[in-house]
Amino acid sequence: MPDPRRVDGARLRELRALRPEAVAEAAAARQRRPLLAPGGRLMLLAADHPARNAFAVRGSPMAMADRYDLLERLVVALSRPGVDGVLGTADVLEDLLLLGALESKVVIASMNRGGLAGAAFELDDRFTGYDADSVAAAGFDGGKMLTRVDLADPGTAATLEASARAVTALARHRLVAMVEPFLSRRVAGKVHNDLSTEAVVRSVGIASGLGATSAYTWLKLPVVDGMDTVMAATTLPALLLGGDPDSSPEETYAVWEKALALPGVRGMVVGRTLLYPQDGDVAAAVDTAARLVHGEVAA
Repeated sequence: MPDPRRVDGARLRELRALRPEAVAEAAAARQRRPLLAPGGRLMLLAADHPARNAFAVRGSPMAMADRYDLLERLVVALSRPGVDGVLGTADVLEDLLLLGALESKVVIASMNRGGLAGAAFELDDRFTGYDADSVAAAGFDGGKMLTRVDLADPGTAATLEASARAVTALARHRLVAMVEPFLSRRVAGKVHNDLSTEAVVRSVGIASGLGATSAYTWLKLPVVDGMDTVMAATTLPALLLGGDPDSSPEETYAVWEKALALPGVRGMVVGRTLLYPQDGDVAAAVDTAARLVHGEVAA
């Protein structure tokens, strides 16, 4: 297990410059594990935000800009009991591989980061990251795709088609296809996700039908009012999206705890909320979330 106190940036830079093959070697040698923990639950960290031009946390516009700081936070979080793995883009996952931080962890590869936050083409969620073959070659456990649907934007059809192809291709490798659906629209030029109960139910129905099979499809869903109605809309396993809430940690944890008790919810994917907690204590924030997902976990 890597030292959770610091990341050796100099070693990372040397390996990347002089021995790029070290990435593939680390992936091939990595110890894998079953997808679900013994209790049938799963807690993942999300670290694919910068690749979509999303650096802000709670009003700090460039909070995630320092890669070494982000990696240190991830290494600390991944070292905590009850944290099952991570979701990220190739650059982040490969840094973590080289640091030895992904041993016996679930790894979900982020596949489409082309819809850059704030861009005129933001809703064009193109697949600019992993594809199904590269996820399988790396020995990872699945691929995640953001699938935003704007009924007023003809470009949404291309996103749906690409997501459907990815679901089918991942299933051929018997890998999880983690679909993150939203009904979205532009308001005064800015993209907004509709988080009403009805909109999330509609997005669940659309996402569930993507691809030639749903056997390996999981949903990554926001926590909204009426989550019981949302979960009644699907038989697919779901992970809750932790998001970047403005409410207090206590209020946030209470909402998560209630949603985690619903049938079909298998755990959470949480990123900025835990990696950049209000009090700065990453380990404590991660430990609290892990207890909500798994109950008491062994140290």
